[in-house]
Parts: sequence; structure tokens; C-alpha cells
Amino acid sequence: MLKRSIVTVLVLFIASAAMAQEGTTSPYSFYGIGSLKFKGTAENRMMGGIGVLSDSIHLNLQNPAHVASLRLVNFTVGASHKESKLKTDSDSQNGATTSLDYLAIGIPMGKFGASFGLIPYTSVGYQLQTEKQAETGRSVTRYTGSGGINKAFLTLAYQVTPKLSVGVDANYNFGNIENKALNVQENIQFATREINESEILGFSVNFGAAYKTMITENLELSTSVSYTPETDFTSENSRQLATVIINSEGAEAVVDGRDIPVSDTDFSFPSQFTTGAGLGKPKKWYVGAEYTNQKTSNFTNRTVNLDNVEFKDASKYKLGGFYIPNYNGFGSYWKRVVYRAGMRFEGTGINVNGEDINEFGISFGVGLPVSKSFSNINVGFEVGRRGTKNAGLIQEDFFNAFISLSLNDRWFQKRLID
Repeated sequence: MLKRSIVTVLVLFIASAAMAQEGTTSPYSFYGIGSLKFKGTAENRMMGGIGVLSDSIHLNLQNPAHVASLRLVNFTVGASHKESKLKTDSDSQNGATTSLDYLAIGIPMGKFGASFGLIPYTSVGYQLQTEKQAETGRSVTRYTGSGGINKAFLTLAYQVTPKLSVGVDANYNFGNIENKALNVQENIQFATREINESEILGFSVNFGAAYKTMITENLELSTSVSYTPETDFTSENSRQLATVIINSEGAEAVVDGRDIPVSDTDFSFPSQFTTGAGLGKPKKWYVGAEYTNQKTSNFTNRTVNLDNVEFKDASKYKLGGFYIPNYNGFGSYWKRVVYRAGMRFEGTGINVNGEDINEFGISFGVGLPVSKSFSNINVGFEVGRRGTKNAGLIQEDFFNAFISLSLNDRWFQKRLID
């Protein structure tokens, strides 16, 4: 059953990737290499994004050490839908995106654990417009961006003691980002267009450790730490300038196009450090907190330098937990449901026009058991805000809905009867 499900969802994942759907409508995805996607499962996301806790039936994508906790083969896939309202002091606009968030498999191997999969790393997707009034007439410039970076990962973890585990994941990061500017002037037949495209490649690693211990008969303490060193990425850049004609349907026909030589660039993607801790009663309730610091002050924009933009160190604060009425209550379905909730505050590290771009979210959801197995369906929601209307900027009010499947099975088990 599980193996057939893996094949089915894999086909769906590849088909979705081929459609090249955008994972964001945020204007702030213009900066750097796009908006960072959440690296974690829907179960984590419901609890404010914390990844400090692990168990034997869910795959944890945030800290590689947690893979050693698996006792069953786990296949997980997640998708989300986001509704956004972009607001300035004088205008507002709605946007929506739907995307697959991750696809991964975790395999327990005694004291070892391994996982591999594919997740989006960053996403670019924006549409902006500026207008200027000149002596020759009105000038309109439309800015659009698309693409992003994906991450293929392989994780290996080891259970050092019953309380301590360590792990490392190796990541291959790849993707394409396109930024386009189209200028249309009143009373002039032709428009001008500039397209900047970057093919981005790079390897990265992430180290993690996790420690759990019972401090009383019913109370368990869990802690975790992870570190991603600074990583060098390569950006293979191209630029095209063109004179175009725009027809009545908005299609662009190139009259004269020229490829402009530009240099490839190497840039450093910043290091990241995360630590967290939490308390709870196993299989009953849990509350945890997590802090992340990312050295984005060392970051530079991919191909252009912007005078009104400054990169600072980014910080993330997360708080969340879960509650299960009765883990063994097989007589009542709803008593076995996992109820999750959390909140987060993030400083993105981007400062535009002297304003820090921050993000806040409140999340909640449920984990629904599948029959009497250890598999489950997870459904969650999040409401939040990013950015500000100060200094002529854009504020995003958003609503996220996300769903995941977490399927478990036993592999490599000898059967007495075939």
C-alpha cells in the first residue's frame, strides 16, 4: 500500500514541478534569491514552525539528528495554499498561490536513520508597477519575477545513546530565477524590455544534535541544536535587452533583441544557527520554543546593487506545542486526534527604505489518524502579516492552508507466511 502511494505521489510531484507554479506573490521575493520557504513538515508548521521535537512515526526535516528516532519507514508529502492581500497607503490587491512543499522518505536502520527528498528552498514571484509623468507623456514600468531554488537532500543520523542523537544532511541546491522589467511610454509605439536570468547551483550541509531525557516520571525534556555553515553558490547570469511591440492582448513581440554579456557571480549564502528546548508528557502534551539566527548581513543581491536595501542578521522566534486527549483511546476517534498550535515572529534580515521587513504568524491544526494505523493526515492553517505600509512599502496580510500525508510501513521485515 505504502509503495503504491509513493509512486502515485511521486508522479503528481513531478507533474506539478513541470507546471512551474509560483510559490509566492510577495514583492519582497525580489531581494536576494527570493523568499525563504519553510523547511519543515505541516506538523511542525502548525506549532509555529518549531522542530525541536521528534518521534518514531513522523519525519523531521529541520534537524537531521531527529531522523535517528524513526522506528517505521515514513513517507511524507505536503502541499499548501496561500491567500494574500497586498496593501499600500493608497491601494490594495489580492494574490493566491498553491504549491507542493516537500516530498521525503525516512528509513530506520537500527541505530542509524536515513532520509532523502526534495523541497523548495526559495521562491520568487512578484508583479509591481511604477508610473512617472514626463514631458513626453506618462511612463509605466512593470516589474515581474519568477522561479526559485529547490533543495535535494540526503540525511544520515546516528543514535549515540538512548538520549542523544546526531546527524548531518547534504544538500544540492539548484534553480532558475528570472527578473523582467518592461517600460511602456505614452505616444511611443515601441516598448523596451530587460530580462535578467540566473541559473543558481550550490552544495550545502547541515549538522544537528538532539537530546531527550525524563526529568520526572511523567515529564520529558527535549533539546536540539543545528548549524548550517556559510555556503558558496554560483550564479550563471544572462541579460537580454529588447525593443518590443505589445498587442491588444498584452503579448510581447520582439522587434530587436540583443544578448548583453554579463559576468557569472559567486556569492555566499549565510550561515544559520538554531537551538530549541521543550517540556512535555510523552504521547500527551508538549510545549517548546526555538530561536534561529542567520547571518544575512553578509548577503548581497544576486546581480545588482540597490541603494535603498540593506541586509541585516535575521532572527526567528517560535513557540508551539500539541495536545492528545487519549493516545490509546481506540474506542473514540477524536480522542486520538493531535491538536497543534503555535506562533512565530521573524525578522527577515531585509531593510528597505530604512524599514525592517518583519513577519508574524499564528498557526493551528489537527493530525487525523488513518484507521488504526500509525499513518495520519495533517491539516493546518496560519494567519499572519509581513512588511509595513511605512516609507511607501507594501504590507502583506496572508492566510495559509496546508495539508500533509504521513504514511508509515515496515520494510526489511521477515515474514513467516508469504
